[in-house]
Amino acid sequence: MSTLLDGSREDASRRDWQHILHIDAALLFGLLALSGLGLFVLYSAAGQEQAVLLRQLIRLGVAFGGMALVAQLRPQWLQRWTPWMYGLGILLLVAVLLVGDIGKGAQRWLDFGFVRFQPSEMMKLAVPMMVAWYLSDQRLPPGGARLSVAGALIIVPVLLIARQPDLGTALLIGSAGFFALFLAGLSWRLLAGLALAGAGAAPVLWHFMHDYQRQRVITFLNPEHDPLGTGYHIIQSKIAIGSGGVFGKGWLNGTQAHLEFLPERSTDFIFAVLGEEFGLLGILVVLAMYTIIIVRSVYIATQAQDTYGRLLGGSLAMTFFIYLIVNTGMVTGLLPVVGLPLPLISYGGTSMVTLMAGFGMLMSIQTHRKLLPT
Repeated sequence: MSTLLDGSREDASRRDWQHILHIDAALLFGLLALSGLGLFVLYSAAGQEQAVLLRQLIRLGVAFGGMALVAQLRPQWLQRWTPWMYGLGILLLVAVLLVGDIGKGAQRWLDFGFVRFQPSEMMKLAVPMMVAWYLSDQRLPPGGARLSVAGALIIVPVLLIARQPDLGTALLIGSAGFFALFLAGLSWRLLAGLALAGAGAAPVLWHFMHDYQRQRVITFLNPEHDPLGTGYHIIQSKIAIGSGGVFGKGWLNGTQAHLEFLPERSTDFIFAVLGEEFGLLGILVVLAMYTIIIVRSVYIATQAQDTYGRLLGGSLAMTFFIYLIVNTGMVTGLLPVVGLPLPLISYGGTSMVTLMAGFGMLMSIQTHRKLLPT
C-alpha cells in the first residue's frame, strides 16, 4: 500500500512541476533531442565552422525561450487576442506590398530600422488561430456560409503572400488554415469537390505563375533536362542520399557536401547531408523522432477542453508535419523545390522561432487544462 501511495505522490509531483512551469515534458524532450541531433548534422554540413554552430545555438536558445514564454499564456488569452493578431498581420502584409524591402527578387520584408522581419512568418500562426477562433463558438461541422467566411480568412493572406512572391510560404499558410477547417468536420464529398476544383484551376494558376516558379515545376518533372542549371540541386541531392546506402559514410565523411557538389547543404538541402552521412538507418531514426513529436502534438490537441484548443492544436501539429513532408519530398525529388527548411535541423532562425511559438501554444493548451478529479 505504501508503495502505491509513493507512486501516486511521484506522479502528482511530476504533474505539478509540468503544470507550474507550463511545459509538457514529453514534447520538450522530443524537441530537444531532435535539435541536438540537428546540431551534429549542421556542424558537418557547414564545413565544421564553429561560428555557424554558435549562431544556431543562439537561435535555438531564442526559439526555446520564446516557446517557454508563449506556453505561459492561457489559451483563453490567445483566443481573445486572435482577431487583433490576424488583423495586424493583414495590415503588415499590405504594407509589404506598398513599402516592403526587396531582396533576391522578392518583396517580403519590412524594415523598421531596429528590426527587419517577414510578416508572413507571423501569419503561419495567425491564420490557423483565426480560423479556429471563428469556428469555435458554433456547432460543428460548419454550414456553407461559415465555410465561405472561413475560406476567405485563409485566401486573403495567401494571395497577399503569393503576390510578394513567396509561393512556398503561401501554400504552407493555406495548408495550416485548411487543416483547421478539415478538423472542424469537412465532409469527404466537399473535399473531393475542392480537389477537382483545384485540378481544374491548375491551368489558370500556371498562367499567373512567375517564370522561376514554372521552371521549378518543369525541373521537378524532368530535372535531367538541365543537369548543370535548374536541375543541379535535385540531381546532386539524390546522388548524396543514394550514396549513403544503409549505414552511411560516417559523420563528417560526406563527399557530396564537403566537396561542395551539394548546394544549400546547411539550409534547404540538409536532409541530403543526413542521408549521405548516416544512411537509411539515420534517416529512419530522424523520421521516428519527428513522428514522436507529431503524435504527441496530435494527442495534446485531442485532449484540449474546448473547440478552439482542439482546432488550433491539431492545425499546428499538421503544419509541422507539412514542413517535414515538403522538405523531404523536394530533397528526394518527389515534390517541386519551394524553399522550406527541415524543421529544427536546417540552419536559420525566423521559421524556427515561429515553429517553437506554435509548440508553446500546444504546451499552453496541455498544461492549462483543468484537471478533473478521479
